[in-house]
Amino acid sequence: MIKRIIGKFWKRLTSIPASIGLGLLTFFVVTAVLPSIAAQPLDSKFSSLEFPLGSNSREQVQIFAAQGDAGISPNTQSINFLEEGRNLYDSGRFSEAAAVWEESVKNYENQGDGLNQAVSLNYLSIAYQELGQWEPAQTAITQSLNLLNGNKQRAKGHTQVLAQALNTQGSLLLATGQTEAALESWKQAEKAYTEIGDRVGILGSQINQAQALQTLGLYRRAQTTLERISQQLQAEPDSSIKITGLRSLGDTLQVVGDVGKSQEVLAQSLAIAQQLDSPTEISSTLLSLGNSYRALQQTDKAIESYQEATENAPNSLTKVEAQLNLLSLLLETKKWADAQSLLPQIESQLSNILPSRAGVYAQVNFAESLMKWDTGSGNPNPNNATSPILNAQQIAKTLAKAVEQAKMLGDSKAESYALGQLGHLYEGSTQWKEARSLTEQALVLAQASSADYIVARWQGQLGRILKQEGDTFGAISAYTEAVNTLQSLRSDLAAINPDIQFSFNESVEPVYRQLVSLLLQSNPSQQNLQKAREVIEALQVAELDNFFREACLDINRQQIDQLDPAAAVIYPIILPDRLEVILSLPGKPLSHYTTVLPQNEVETILGQFLESLNPFFANQDRLRLSQQVYSWLIEPTEKQLAQSEIKTLVFVLDGVLRNLPMAALSDGKQYLVEKYSVALAPGLQLLATQSLQKEKIKVLTAGLSEARQGFSALPGVQMEVQQISSEVPAKIFLNQEFTVANLQKQLTAKNYPVVHLATHGQFSSNSDETFILTWNEKIKVKEFESLLRSREQQENVPIELLILSACQTAAGDKRAALGLAGVAVRSGAGSTLATLWSVKDQSTAELMSEFYRKITQSGVSKAEALRQAQLSLLKNPGSEHPFYWAPFILVGNWR
Repeated sequence: MIKRIIGKFWKRLTSIPASIGLGLLTFFVVTAVLPSIAAQPLDSKFSSLEFPLGSNSREQVQIFAAQGDAGISPNTQSINFLEEGRNLYDSGRFSEAAAVWEESVKNYENQGDGLNQAVSLNYLSIAYQELGQWEPAQTAITQSLNLLNGNKQRAKGHTQVLAQALNTQGSLLLATGQTEAALESWKQAEKAYTEIGDRVGILGSQINQAQALQTLGLYRRAQTTLERISQQLQAEPDSSIKITGLRSLGDTLQVVGDVGKSQEVLAQSLAIAQQLDSPTEISSTLLSLGNSYRALQQTDKAIESYQEATENAPNSLTKVEAQLNLLSLLLETKKWADAQSLLPQIESQLSNILPSRAGVYAQVNFAESLMKWDTGSGNPNPNNATSPILNAQQIAKTLAKAVEQAKMLGDSKAESYALGQLGHLYEGSTQWKEARSLTEQALVLAQASSADYIVARWQGQLGRILKQEGDTFGAISAYTEAVNTLQSLRSDLAAINPDIQFSFNESVEPVYRQLVSLLLQSNPSQQNLQKAREVIEALQVAELDNFFREACLDINRQQIDQLDPAAAVIYPIILPDRLEVILSLPGKPLSHYTTVLPQNEVETILGQFLESLNPFFANQDRLRLSQQVYSWLIEPTEKQLAQSEIKTLVFVLDGVLRNLPMAALSDGKQYLVEKYSVALAPGLQLLATQSLQKEKIKVLTAGLSEARQGFSALPGVQMEVQQISSEVPAKIFLNQEFTVANLQKQLTAKNYPVVHLATHGQFSSNSDETFILTWNEKIKVKEFESLLRSREQQENVPIELLILSACQTAAGDKRAALGLAGVAVRSGAGSTLATLWSVKDQSTAELMSEFYRKITQSGVSKAEALRQAQLSLLKNPGSEHPFYWAPFILVGNWR
């Protein structure tokens, strides 16, 4: 048992008071005041929450600072105080730094030196922010700005200090949720830096403004700002400033999801660092570049970058941070032997690091990696006595030491990280009482400082522990708080470091599923059913936010009764031990039904059903699998659907279910499409409310019939677009005419309620691999949104229906249909008609022609028009197989 092994630590740990103080909750905020501080390990969930720019965030404190305290002539003792505080801050000893700068403030006040008093107060505010002491931080920066604004003499040194103080105020405002005020403060800082011609300070303030714009959801303005910064950096001469500026920009671009551009910028930063032969800059940039490669899943290049970063590291801390990133990646890719050979090196480096926040994080990071190794699948006997891998007791000692160091430093945030991870270790050893006590202590520390990222993590961990202890009510409460916290962090989670994004499936999604699991167990009440439905819908939003890495989706809660009195909404959710389904009928209480079957078996059967839709599979196997899935989702509610006279089934699908065509489910006699219109929704709270105006149908049609960019020809496209123009008024761009420029010109010049694109495309769980093909380029999903929404700037009628008739989901991607939902939501269209896989050109042309014929008829909804078009193929010899008609799915408003 861990407790017996580290008994000497346990007494002290369980009596730790819940002191206040968590570090600065900013992203890539450039506070622009202090000298360079040791880098943080990007891979650690702890450190990346703290400094999403990882190894570079603190270097920006130096790079975007005024170069020294120009025009200031303090006495020797005061200088010593400032420098001593800087050294302590540089070592991660923030509490001690704050105490020294408090003395510095008093000394300068006694000397009547208001300018240096303002400098000291500025430094003091930054130290308080690191400690999560927001009120003292606010008091200090307010006093600093009052002194500076009260001085009418605007010498260069004075203006430089004012600019620094405004940057510090901005970081504090952002950390405390006052984003618009933070943006204004950084604009003022930029103005002050412009006044004295400090180009580097200007760039730093602009990067901060980009962060504020993103937090406010103004992503396009943020992207424009970053592009302008990039152009300005290109004009700078090669120097340390340019290296760090480019690296900061590269990290920022990675945070906002432009990984390809990030890699280009980081490669340029590295080239300049190598040209100037600066090991420190080379190591820092290689660490960032390694993370960029990792985000792109270019594992070999990431490993090589981490190794080179280690070789160029100027000190033990920087070296161990690169090694920890490397260790995490080796474990993730199951390179056990390479990981094992790295352990002695990491242990050696950790033993040489003096107590500091960075040192605490490094120890916690190391312990977390070891814990994952211990539970990893396929790893070679991690607890072998002859292996250098630490066992649970040794990991506990490492974490206990980290807790002690954090307490000694007065660093409550680092203490919360270490305590919570130690609680997780006890959780893994089923020592529930100790695990709960440690987790509760970690949670109190996090809550006291409004460190919501950490709060959500420990709330989820507490929910798991309470569930294991049999406290279902307590577990539901803890999970509910965790979900609420995650939703309050929605825009922040979307903009966070890629390492956190990478772990969405591990760290965020399970919290929602575990809460639903508890809410639906043991004959749930109507209140629990309603809450479970809300959590499922919230998970749909969270998944799409994670897909786009932007919290850009408008939430508009809808009641099914208000939308369609003849439609039922079906919410299936795949849980580890069972498949749950919630049914929503107009004017009726929610109901639910369960299939007790492990997740892996459910997903295996769903995968087999998808494969069986290939015409080469036997009909008997396909029908058997189709009936099995039907028995899970539809059969238990057949009577209720009939009694409520339901005509349309709307599915809010989960996980791999999104890749399946619900219309092809069968009761053994009929397909589902023969009984109901079928539609999909990414959640009713994301549903557009507009319906297609029949009398105004006009179609903008574009397609490729010729082979382009390595994609095969689609000869049936020409017939398809001709048939469309015979049914409805249409403007057609075919082949060479199908360009982004032509589409944009038409979309902004005229109103087209329907946009129909007959071209290759791919839906993927990766937004960078989700695209639509034009004659001369691929339009990625985010660019696609900008293209379609450009009409909104002209106050044109919104697109009511988007049709993508030749696209497919990415092969081997279980979450590929998430890309389809993403396109549907981000396009701004009321509905999207798309295909899960490419089908024969002639079948597509026939179905589309019939769809347009029906959609123009009065009283026929979009879902019913699709149903009739599918039935026309189903009844036609040669296309009756589901392969030809089932992949066409309607996402969004079905009316």
